[in-house]
Amino acid sequence: MERRRVVVIGSGFGGLFAAKGLAKEPVDVTLISRTVSHLFQPLLYQAATGILSTGEIAPATRDILKNQRNATVLLGEVTRIDLAARTVVFEKLGKTIEVGYDHLVVAAGAGPSYFGNDRFALFAPGMKTVDDALELRARIFGSLEVAELSDDPEEREALLTFVVVGAGPTGVEMVGQIAELTRDVLVRSFKRIDTRQARIVLLDAADAVLPGFAPSLSASARTRLERIGVEVKLGARVTGVDETGVDVSYADGRSERIAASCKVWAAGVQASPLGKQLAEQSGAEIDRAGRVAVLPDLTLPGHPEVFVLGDMMSLDRLPGVAQVALQGGKYAARRIAGELADRPVTEPFRYRDKGSMAVVSQFGAVAQIG
Repeated sequence: MERRRVVVIGSGFGGLFAAKGLAKEPVDVTLISRTVSHLFQPLLYQAATGILSTGEIAPATRDILKNQRNATVLLGEVTRIDLAARTVVFEKLGKTIEVGYDHLVVAAGAGPSYFGNDRFALFAPGMKTVDDALELRARIFGSLEVAELSDDPEEREALLTFVVVGAGPTGVEMVGQIAELTRDVLVRSFKRIDTRQARIVLLDAADAVLPGFAPSLSASARTRLERIGVEVKLGARVTGVDETGVDVSYADGRSERIAASCKVWAAGVQASPLGKQLAEQSGAEIDRAGRVAVLPDLTLPGHPEVFVLGDMMSLDRLPGVAQVALQGGKYAARRIAGELADRPVTEPFRYRDKGSMAVVSQFGAVAQIG
């Protein structure tokens, strides 16, 4: 009997754990990714602040899967998915390649969304890739170095002001890490400036920190941030970002200009454009962030052979965190394995919130492979 072909798009938590979950199954797994590494995104902010090296949070995907005999890793950008023909087309260095599949796992992730203000990206990078982390690291430490040289009080104040837009998990982690960096780690590293005087501002148009999480968790997070010196400004819509600062409009009608050299954008995400292709071909709905409304078993309507995971899927208002993608990848692998063994998995996907430490321990297991 001919072996089933499983194509996985994306090397994040969803794609990687789907591929690993099929290690002992009689299938041929082809993982296609536009990057050479598996990025542990929950620790990206630590790379951006210099606490961790990029190698520690982005092991090579080929190294992770090198002992999995039924898995092949291909580097390329997927440009087209044909659900009717069951084919995937990807490109690399001008070369176009088409591969067929029996089962497809789409976990291509998401990028930052500037809500139609893409010009902001030049002055406020997002936090989605290793390159983003390196860029932000250069901006954070560059601001401190220039502040050390400056004799102008106004200029020095702007250089020591760090603005993070977006009070979701990424924004909260980022301001917390900048606070630790300036209040503790670098206190004795500079002679002319006191890094403890750095102003750290967290902005969000919502009325709560960590919107979408339990109110008690949201309130606790805000209290802890304020305790370490973070200015939390809610009901704050960013209307302008340029080289020297941020323009803010508040829900009560006030407006403000915050002079700041270093800005970070963590306000929203936009799913991979592959989501639009899947929606158009399957009739599935798609939300404003480009996420595809999947069925309870994470598949597309009319296409039980296609799974959509992680930041690309919309289901039951699940948060865009690593554990959702990781568990989704394992679930997709179980369903495929069950079908092969003629023991179909009938229960729908159920996300179990095991906390961030569970994610870290899972990553440790992945990082040690090979």
